[in-house]
Amino acid sequence: MNKYIIDSNFLDYKSISVLLKNPEIKISLSAEAIQRIEKCRNYLDQKIAQASVPIYGVNTGFGSLCDTSISESDLEQLQYNLVVSHACGMGDEVKPEIVKLMLLLKVQALSRGYSGVAIETVQRLVDFYNNDIIPVVYQLGSLGASGDLSPLAHLSLPLLGLGEVYFKGERMPSAEVLTHFNWKPLRLKSKEGLALLNGTQFMGAYSVQICLRTFSLSKWADVISAISLDAFDGLISPFHPLIQEVRPHKGQRNTAQRVRELLTDSEITKQSKKHVQDPYSFRCIPQVHGASKDTIDYVSDVIAREINSVTDNPTVFPDEDLIISAGNFHGQPIAISIDSLCIALAELGNISERRTYQLISGKRNLPHFLVVNPGLNSGFMIPQYTAASIVNQNKILCTPASVDSIESSQGQEDHVSMGANAVTKAWRVVENVERILAIELFNAVQALEFRRPLKSGSAIEKMVEEYRKIVPFIENDCIMHDQMKSSLRFIRDYPIHNDISGAF
Repeated sequence: MNKYIIDSNFLDYKSISVLLKNPEIKISLSAEAIQRIEKCRNYLDQKIAQASVPIYGVNTGFGSLCDTSISESDLEQLQYNLVVSHACGMGDEVKPEIVKLMLLLKVQALSRGYSGVAIETVQRLVDFYNNDIIPVVYQLGSLGASGDLSPLAHLSLPLLGLGEVYFKGERMPSAEVLTHFNWKPLRLKSKEGLALLNGTQFMGAYSVQICLRTFSLSKWADVISAISLDAFDGLISPFHPLIQEVRPHKGQRNTAQRVRELLTDSEITKQSKKHVQDPYSFRCIPQVHGASKDTIDYVSDVIAREINSVTDNPTVFPDEDLIISAGNFHGQPIAISIDSLCIALAELGNISERRTYQLISGKRNLPHFLVVNPGLNSGFMIPQYTAASIVNQNKILCTPASVDSIESSQGQEDHVSMGANAVTKAWRVVENVERILAIELFNAVQALEFRRPLKSGSAIEKMVEEYRKIVPFIENDCIMHDQMKSSLRFIRDYPIHNDISGAF
């Protein structure tokens, strides 16, 4: 695939993943999308020419200034002023891959043909995407209620020849890029600035990236827990199908099945056990991982629906001859969902750290701190400290943003979602869980060596063989930071969906 056509088709995670992994793929508007956009714009122009009543954001001010009428001669200036006045972001810059996804999602939303934008505006967004022109956007500033006003203002500034962009690896004024391509700055028509700024594409882009990474981390949590279970000489009986049938949660059932499949040919699993129960961090893997999976499924469905929605305001319905000012820009569906996902992710990290703790505790014939000479060597003592520290930070980050609301715009916007803060802190939780799982993997593979010559499942042994190419067995104390970073890199790079196909 060398081109992705933007139409009315559902933009799904698979398509987005392909686009993210293959930046050479270009996007383009279908003939039908162009027709919808032009039809809506023409209708809006006619409506303005005939208007005898105010149309919010078209010939009125914004927010609490909605009752202030704007003359026809000032409509373009109104939209320009809107974009420049709302570019008030602060804090860290948004990662380029997320900004590029914001461009894609904004094109997707505007192509539905309910926003009243000119085709030239949408095409310029397409051109930015296709030429890897990445506007400089900041993390802080959106309340996630009238859409992501501040981040989307920064996304839109370069269309006007304002603000800054990254192009060919360099940060530069957007005017230089426009000159490079011989493009003129856009002159926004009525409502266009509002259509660009109202919307949930900042929250949506973060959420999509979070979901994509979460899909992978959920798989890794199962695989790593299976290695830990075998390394701990744990029991497979809690993963029996009958246990899952009498409590038939989908995530629980799938987790148990994956672990069983990973360990189906394990010599360690099949050997007789002296103990009759395992600690909860092993015994309750299906229940804990499963609950997180069920949340992941729900949240990913909400986000998929959101990025395929029209989320600006007002919404223009040419066929019905209606222009409706409403609240589709409110980020509450994202805010509550992502706050829930934060908790689900943090629990994958929480139980992971507990398994790490059990592995280093000198139980089940494993040496204290997983080294042959503990005392002289501290061994794997401190990686668990690091995991515990990260778990603590996740608990702090799991305080929901969506339960807060701060009134703005002189009371016109008296309830806001804070969804933008929800997604940026969820991003940190994702990265933290990845680190915690990397630490567990580091410990689990070390512990597994003390079960030799017995082997674990064949899929696990294949993965461990690859892991050992970058993370060696630890005989004596060393700078474990380096090994932990290698373990993290392994999680990011190893094609788990291919090589562990039997489990997924």
